[in-house]
Formats: sequence, structure tokens, C-alpha cells
Amino acid sequence: MSQSIASLQATRLARPRSGGFTLIELLVVIAIISVLAAILFPVFAKTRAKAREIACVSNLRQVGLSISMYAQDYDGVYPYALDPADKFTPQIWNAFPAFQADFPNMLMIHQALQPYVKSKELFHCPGDTGFDREDFTGLEIDPTGTPRNANPTSFQKFGTSYYYRTEIALRHAGDATFQFPSAVNVIFDGAGKWHGSAFPIVCRYNVVFADGHTKSQSYDQLQEEWGQPL
Repeated sequence: MSQSIASLQATRLARPRSGGFTLIELLVVIAIISVLAAILFPVFAKTRAKAREIACVSNLRQVGLSISMYAQDYDGVYPYALDPADKFTPQIWNAFPAFQADFPNMLMIHQALQPYVKSKELFHCPGDTGFDREDFTGLEIDPTGTPRNANPTSFQKFGTSYYYRTEIALRHAGDATFQFPSAVNVIFDGAGKWHGSAFPIVCRYNVVFADGHTKSQSYDQLQEEWGQPL
């Protein structure tokens, strides 16, 4: 009898372990996956953001070309047009009442350029997530009374993600008159958060200049461009 019990115990000890994981092993695997996810997700997010930025720059370059084509047809003068910020917060032009009074008759920049572009999608920044207030005035855009914003995206609401330096229209300026074309910010992202970051808050704007070059600028850099004479 004692030999049978000993034999049974030996058999049990020799029996191979089942293929399942223990709780501790599962917790270790989950911890490893969590660490890898924490490392890789920011990398993937950065890669996606860079892809959106590259697509945006490509769009803006083609929009810049359309402005050049427009200017060729109008004696070197750029579009007499405005952007959603001007159209729906006209009070920013209170100092120029005659120009302001013309707003109801003016096309927005994407509409004025439509004959020169192949697709309306050129005015759609892939990073466009809309905005609640304009970056440079702090004002709410008010197209219909409510809601006062550019959401869900500026493109969906207004037909363009890109905003115009409308002073160009005010001055009837263009290639024939610009003093320093490489310093004239012609058209750019409607909001800096689209290619910036939330933590920390950093605003970046893709900008097309009058000489045709495109680059990414910070809020302060673009603010400086506003002060450059046409």
C-alpha cells in the first residue's frame, strides 16, 4: 500500500505542467505591454503629425501657385478677397470703414482662387481640428449667431483651413508692389494648435510667403510677419 501511494505521488510530481499562465506571469506580460505602448504611442503620434504637416505644406504650395496664376491674370495684384476671420469678425477692420463696408460683396480667398485649383480639398489642412477663438484676435468667429466657433473643422464650416493676409486686398498689393516678398506672409494655417502641441502649449503655423517659399513658424514669428510692410 505504501509503495502504491509513493508511486502515485511520484507520478503526480512527474506530470507535466499545464500550458496556462499564472496570474503573476499575466501581470508581468501586461506590464511589459503597457511600457512598450507608453514608449511607442508618442512615436506613432509624432509620425502621424509629421505626415499631416507634410500634406499641409504640399497643399499650401499649390495654393501659393494658384495665387501666382491669379496675379498673372490681374497685372501682378493678389486676390481682392478675405478669409473667414475677416468676414465673420468684421470689427477688426473698424479703422477702415470703406473697406469693411465692401465685405458683403467680397469672395473669401478659397472662392476667389477656385478657377485656379483642381480640387477644393487643397484648402483642407489634414490637421484641421477647428478652433473656438481666433489665435491673433482672441475673438469668436460668428457666422450664424450660434455656435460661435470654427468647429468641428474650419474647412467643414467655411470651406478653408487656410487664412489670408487680407491687408493685401486692402492695399491692392501683389507681386508688382511688394517691397520684401520673402517676408510677406500671404496665406497660412487658421490655428496654431493644428501643428503645435497641447502639453506644453506650442503653436506652429505653415505659411506661404509672397516669393513662393513655405515654412513652419511659431506664433511669435508669424506675429512679427504681420508688422512687415507690404
